[in-house]
Amino acid sequence: MLSTTPRTTLGREKHRGSTDRNDLYEVLDTGLVCHLGVVVDGHPMVVPTGYGRIGDTLYLHGSTGAQSLRAGGGGAVCVTVTHVDGLVLARSVFNHSFNYRSAIIYGHARLVTDPEERLEGLRALTEQLAPGQWEYVRKPSRKELAATAVLALSLEEASVKMRRGGPDDEEEDYALPVWAGVLPLVTAWGNPVPDEVLPEGIDVPVHISGRE
Repeated sequence: MLSTTPRTTLGREKHRGSTDRNDLYEVLDTGLVCHLGVVVDGHPMVVPTGYGRIGDTLYLHGSTGAQSLRAGGGGAVCVTVTHVDGLVLARSVFNHSFNYRSAIIYGHARLVTDPEERLEGLRALTEQLAPGQWEYVRKPSRKELAATAVLALSLEEASVKMRRGGPDDEEEDYALPVWAGVLPLVTAWGNPVPDEVLPEGIDVPVHISGRE
């Protein structure tokens, strides 16, 4: 179960919240990009970045020169992941909505300095984007590792919110001659496009060609 804190307690639409930790894992494990919120020089900054999960720890990475990563290391952060599953088209503008799955994680990010944990965090990030890729490609060099910052964030304080189903219209609006319903949004992978300078004879690996 997810812990309940003042920051994770929903103020509105409480029925859309979930305290099931497996729902948190599902939102995170099926995503590709998170948004990292930090405070830099007294001002909020939100940046999109890749991430990966190992157990109850979220790993994020970026350039050691990035302001967001420097501010996030040891500082208070907020990370969000959102999936839009469809547009909910109602009979009134006011009742339009989204079907979605979202997660918010609060905490103090930790700058990862242990070499072994850094590699494991980068592996989790790579596998989140393309499962099987870490073992397929060249591992990072010392120079590349020196230019990369890795942050670790505990999933201890997190909230999950979801919406499913059709529109919730006002009772008097159901008689309007207006189409209402859900327009699903489905994201799918296309066919792999080879690099223009890729030598002949190198086939698309199975873990890429078989991606669903």
